[in-house]
Parts: sequence; structure tokens; C-alpha cells
Amino acid sequence: MWKAASTAGRLYLVDTITGDPEVLQADAETYYEKLLKKSLSTPDVFSIPGRGEVKLEDSCVCFVPLYRNNPTCKLLLLTDPKDKETVLAVYLSQRWWPVEDVVKTADPARDGLILVQTFGERIVLFVLNCIIFGMLEGSSANDAFFLPHSATERAKILWRNGEAAAFYSVKMKGSLCGGTTSQCYLLPVLDTIFVQRKYRRGGLGMKMLHDFCQSFLAEDALGISCPISAAMYQVCQKFLQAHPEEQKRLWEVEAPGDWSQRLNIWLKIQMESSPSGKAEVGSCMEKASTTKPSQLDQMNKGVDCFPGVGQVAGDTKEKEDDRTAAGTLNSQGPEEENLVQSAGDAQQSKGLRKREGPGDLDGEKATKQFKTTP
Repeated sequence: MWKAASTAGRLYLVDTITGDPEVLQADAETYYEKLLKKSLSTPDVFSIPGRGEVKLEDSCVCFVPLYRNNPTCKLLLLTDPKDKETVLAVYLSQRWWPVEDVVKTADPARDGLILVQTFGERIVLFVLNCIIFGMLEGSSANDAFFLPHSATERAKILWRNGEAAAFYSVKMKGSLCGGTTSQCYLLPVLDTIFVQRKYRRGGLGMKMLHDFCQSFLAEDALGISCPISAAMYQVCQKFLQAHPEEQKRLWEVEAPGDWSQRLNIWLKIQMESSPSGKAEVGSCMEKASTTKPSQLDQMNKGVDCFPGVGQVAGDTKEKEDDRTAAGTLNSQGPEEENLVQSAGDAQQSKGLRKREGPGDLDGEKATKQFKTTP
């Protein structure tokens, strides 16, 4: 029987995972093969506090890609036999880790916003992005999905009280807009942002937006993926009122961010404050909607298909998908509670909106959104 370890004096996945990711995956594949043989006779069980025992059977485990557009690096997941859309645990380093433990740390040095660098931190980012947001905290009222980030995506995790509370990711200036295009981003673009539900209304969204601006002081212009949701605009308004020096720098952009693809956020806020301005601004950028697919079914169809993420197929579909960027921003005001903002790496389907940029092609199209739900 597999049991979730006691929390007393323990180290968590991000504190302990070392070694070559390929070796860790090979170990998971070996375990999976043994599990398939054993499940035919007497399957093992995994005991999760508060959930009881779960049989480790073929129907409840599956491999999914860890990174977008890279099918070679995968994670072995355990799903709830009663709800296959719910992931219960991740297998790594010869043991199962409950999802709740994957995003925890015993290292007091992990506090505040920290750049994602290690393999363990990439796994935490994946769990926050595709499992906790994409599957566990998705809102039926606001449907949007996050695609997994690429292996080199710049991202920061906000650690608080020994747990990964939030994250945001950035499309760097000069990075490719998609896997099948030569176009590159012309400015840094805030792409995805998410705050766990229990940490919302604590100012974390504002904190991450401020960190994004402070990280690129030498840039004259910074982008936030289009379209920006109403709730995200409220966060931006509050931030820009508190930091007027940033009013000329923040732009709502479509990839790759040419001047013809930018709209000044502060200007749009001012225009929308008047009845005549709303109609004019509303015509500046289009918003896309998508249909929510089955999450785990999509995860197993290819690298562009993940839990909470629809399959990306064809330029037309992918262009729509890139309109959706999801991130849950958590700020102090109630108006920021339902923030849904698009960014280049999210696909609309669970509480998030989608954006489309001319450079966001194919698999890249479905990955940019901000989401905040109550």
C-alpha cells in the first residue's frame, strides 16, 4: 500500500527532486509497466488523507506531457476513479505525491516571487497551471484552459507560507511567437497569471503586475496579452493609479506586438469611462470564444492537448486558441476576484478568455490567459 507521507518534519517534492529528468521519467515508465501487470491480479492502493484509498489501476493512471510542444518529457498522473477529470497525485522519484504536497515546500528560503529554474519548480508550475487551475479550480462560469508552458518559458512562482500560492509567466522580447513562425515578440508580454483560490483578495495580482514592470525597467513598452478581461482591467486601473509612471508603458497587445497591434491600457481605461469611448474601444480588438473539451481525453491526444486544454489542430483553430490567455489575478478589491485575462499560452475553456495574435500560431496559440474566480 502506498501512503501519503506525514507532514511532520518532511521535505516536499520541490525540496528533494534531483538528478536527470530523463532518468526520473524512465523510472516512472518502469513502474507503470509493473503496475499494469500487477493490476491484472491484485492492484496496489494509494491512501490519501481525506479521500481514502484509491486502487492503482491502468484506468486511473496516465502519462501527460510536462512541456508544450515537447512530447518526450512526461509525468505519470493518478486520477480519481470516480472523476477522471480530477488528478490526485503525481509519480516521481519512486513514489506518489499528492497534488496538494507537490506545491508545498519546507524550505524557508522559498518565500515571495522566485524565478522558476529547477526541474522541481517546473513541475510545481505545471501542477499550478494545468491541474490546480486547469482542473481543480476551474469555474464553469468562466471557461478557460492553460496549456503547459514550454521548457524554457520565463516564469515566477509566488511562495507564501510554505506553498506555491500563485505564478505568472512572460513572453520575452525576441522569443518566437510560435513553433511554426519566424516572428518574434517585439516587447516583453505578461502571458499567464494565476492565484490559488485560497490566496485571492490578498493583493497578489497587484504584486505580480508590479514585479513584471520592475523586471523590465529598461524597456519603454510592456505588453499584456489581448484581450484583457474587465476584471483584469480593474486590476490594471488600480495599479496604474498607484503607479502613474507606468501609464505610458503598459499596452494591450497581440503578438508579435507591432505598434499597429498595441492599445495603451491607461488610455483605454480613460476612454471607457465615457459612454462615447466604450463603443470606440470595443472595436479595437476582437475577443474569441471556444468550446470546452474533455480535459484528460485531450491530455492523451498529444503534446498540445492537456487537462483543461483543448486540442490545437490547424492554423485556424490555433489562432483562436491563442486568443485565450488565462491567469487568475488576486488583488485586494472584490472587483479583482473574478479576473480573467488572456495571454499567449492559455486556451479559453475554464473561466478564462482567449486572445489571438498574428504571431501566435499552432500549438502556441492556446496559452495566454488570466483568470480570477470567486
